[in-house]
Amino acid sequence: MSDNRWKFVIMDMLLVAAGFGTMHMLEKFKDAVINHYGITEAALNYQQTAYVVGLFIAFLLGGTSLFKGSFKRSVALIVSFAAIPQFLIPFMPNWWGVVALRFFQGFIVALVAVFSNQIARLFVAERPFAKGIVLSGIFWGGIYGIRLAKWAGGNEASWSSVKEAFLISAVLMYVMLALWWLFVEDFEIPKEKHSAKGASVWRMPFTWVFGFTFFPALWLVFTLGSFTLHHVSFSEAQKANLVMALEVSMGLWSIIMGYLGYRLSLKNTSNRGLFRAIVSVMTLSYIVTFIGLFIVWKATSANDYTLALLGFAIAGIVQGTGPAFWTTAPAAYPKEIYPEASFALGLISNSANAVAPNVMFVLVKSVGVGMAIYLGMSLLGILLLLASSRMRLPVEEAGA
Repeated sequence: MSDNRWKFVIMDMLLVAAGFGTMHMLEKFKDAVINHYGITEAALNYQQTAYVVGLFIAFLLGGTSLFKGSFKRSVALIVSFAAIPQFLIPFMPNWWGVVALRFFQGFIVALVAVFSNQIARLFVAERPFAKGIVLSGIFWGGIYGIRLAKWAGGNEASWSSVKEAFLISAVLMYVMLALWWLFVEDFEIPKEKHSAKGASVWRMPFTWVFGFTFFPALWLVFTLGSFTLHHVSFSEAQKANLVMALEVSMGLWSIIMGYLGYRLSLKNTSNRGLFRAIVSVMTLSYIVTFIGLFIVWKATSANDYTLALLGFAIAGIVQGTGPAFWTTAPAAYPKEIYPEASFALGLISNSANAVAPNVMFVLVKSVGVGMAIYLGMSLLGILLLLASSRMRLPVEEAGA
């Protein structure tokens, strides 16, 4: 098993990348989509909103038996939620049908919680590093989807080229699933929650406080690039470069901060020691994110492209919170209930996906107000982490 553990992690990362290739692809065919369906640019944006809301609903479903039982079966089901709509989208005769399919594609994020269960079984101190590698697949997938759309012609693409790109990416998802299936070992994700005191993770104050520590990070991850670039006067090529810089930055910071979490976890592999490492990595990530955001604010105010590149490269460290956060459940909860806790923490934190787009893109009209909100989110993350660090862990409560 020891020799295969990192092979499993790499396969997980590649499967996540294949699934998240759907994240930005449709919007990169903006003009082609608008012309094909005869819709406005505002209507086009509904597909991304539907996708992000789907990310949130995926964790709501995680509390049910849908993603429990056989690990391999759960992963295949989650991938299918992204792959089948990817096959269907270019053939949909109605735009609102496309929007509905994009909602279901958001369920791909359930891979994050399901893979957390696998990594918890395979590792202890190495969990943040392994999780960082897996999570980086979200951003490699985003880059792959953008590149595939560009290869197919982007805004200038014919509808047949759009179909080709979608079919290629859908087939690739199932090819990667088949390869992953060959390498990875199956296990059972418990369908029922069991606790010595019969406590539900939802009744534990720690679940709510710590669940919201990742809320600010997701607020930033899913709106920072698109909101900021909507309020600058850079060329389309420069905007594309900034999007790519942010995606690469988040992918790299996911691995770097995951490795830092691993090194800190080695010092003390008790539940409290692992949790202390988690809080340290997340707090550091938010502090550096604050600095990066301040640089982005200055860059957008001065319309300075080079400074914006630097700011995005630094602010991408907000994703460094992810590897630590997603290793919390096995470190902080009793073994019998941490799979449920993983989905609960994911649901609470991913509520940002349902709120942030509406706030940033509908209510906020000024880049200054938007950047102030982003800076406030970083500070909120730090304050919540400090509060959670003073709480007793559920696993400590159970052992009391």
